[in-house]
Amino acid sequence: MTPGSGLQAGLKNRHLSMIAIGGVIGAGLFVGSSTGIATAGPGILLSYALVGTLVVLVMRMLGEMSAANPTSGSFSAHADRALGRWAGFSIGWLYWFFWVVVLAVEATAGAKILEGWIPSVPQWGWALIVMTVLTATNLVSVGSYGEFEFWFAGIKVVAIGAFIVVGLLAVFGVLPGVDAEKASFGNLSSHGGFLPHGPGAILTGVLLVVFSFMGSEIATLAAGESEDPQRAVTKSTNSIIWRIGVFYLGSILVVVSLLPWNDPSIKKDGSYVAALNSLGIAHAGQIMNFIVLTSVLSCLNSGMYTASRMAFSLGERGDAPKAFARVNSRGVPMAAILASVVFGFVAVFFNYLSPDKIFLFLVNSSGAVALFVWLVICFSQLRMRKIIQREAPEKLVVRMWLYPYLTWATATLIVGVLVYMLFDTEHDGRETVLLSLMVAAIVLVIAVVKERMRADRPAPAAEAPADKVSVG
Repeated sequence: MTPGSGLQAGLKNRHLSMIAIGGVIGAGLFVGSSTGIATAGPGILLSYALVGTLVVLVMRMLGEMSAANPTSGSFSAHADRALGRWAGFSIGWLYWFFWVVVLAVEATAGAKILEGWIPSVPQWGWALIVMTVLTATNLVSVGSYGEFEFWFAGIKVVAIGAFIVVGLLAVFGVLPGVDAEKASFGNLSSHGGFLPHGPGAILTGVLLVVFSFMGSEIATLAAGESEDPQRAVTKSTNSIIWRIGVFYLGSILVVVSLLPWNDPSIKKDGSYVAALNSLGIAHAGQIMNFIVLTSVLSCLNSGMYTASRMAFSLGERGDAPKAFARVNSRGVPMAAILASVVFGFVAVFFNYLSPDKIFLFLVNSSGAVALFVWLVICFSQLRMRKIIQREAPEKLVVRMWLYPYLTWATATLIVGVLVYMLFDTEHDGRETVLLSLMVAAIVLVIAVVKERMRADRPAPAAEAPADKVSVG
């Protein structure tokens, strides 16, 4: 349980394990990978490897801080202490904003799939149903969130695992009953080479895949409501390498080996559906729709949980309404959950009312928040390592490799990605960074003003001891 808070240790070890594994598998992996493959060819593997390495390093830093001080505020609480109240306030609210916008995006994506299956219910109706059911789940208890996420993430993990095994059997020509004519590792180099569009396409690929990795940090927030937070954080941090290696690099390797990267079906049907279709698997599209729907529901479930726990932490630190920090008898921060969901519902409404203006603005203005979060984690860890070493060195059970050099190198790489995005007009990179910077600047100004008001406020006068009270 988070020290000093009303949150309860309702997450079991199996919940935390599956949250950690499933957290790296976003719906973006299934939906967005086809654009990356079309842009970079087989070289998209290098893009995923580069971003994967970045995430591993950032998670190592976050793991170091969170194992020493598990808290529902995670990196926001660490930034608060390491860099100042302004940093914790700013990155906490930006992160909250990111996830409540994600709620709308994922609710809409799930509603489209469900409407395709049952068209008698309109898309907005499905969005409302999905949001309402998962809100109720999160309001019951943290254990119910963990149970739902355990099964949602479990389906994702089993599906990708099966896809990799079946795909590799086909590539090696030993899959019984399947004649996969195009399947071969030769597809990695025989259609214009491994980098058909040149080395520069690797960086463009990075821009397209970087946001599908957001969610890796959820395990460090959830650890605060587990029975053994330090163990949970250590375990999830140490396993991040194989999780990214298997689920991202492994599955994408299978896709670009089963089919030539420039096969029209990849862009038309989606990379995973096209790969399954190439094996002659019946109803491949509907199978993948079910898996994508599961990923969407998982992302929605975790998004509600993550946004509400960040709001709870901000409330605890006096950076959000005090009501956000109150919990009911089941240890659930109801006000924080409902406030997050209400904003999500408003965003869903804008998606139907003004998809090309207001909703597009919301999506783009939150798009670069992942990179901002990772950058803040880097700078927080540089300061926090010294604080932990000075105050409680025995808590350094997870250590960032090659500190501080690898931390600085990671921060430099993140800044490099942001700068590269400023020159990307083809995939809306420039608009995303500029709008995200604008929102970040607004939040930062509010944080600085709030900090100055707090500093200018006179300290409450200490009461004199009763036996020395002056009665004039």
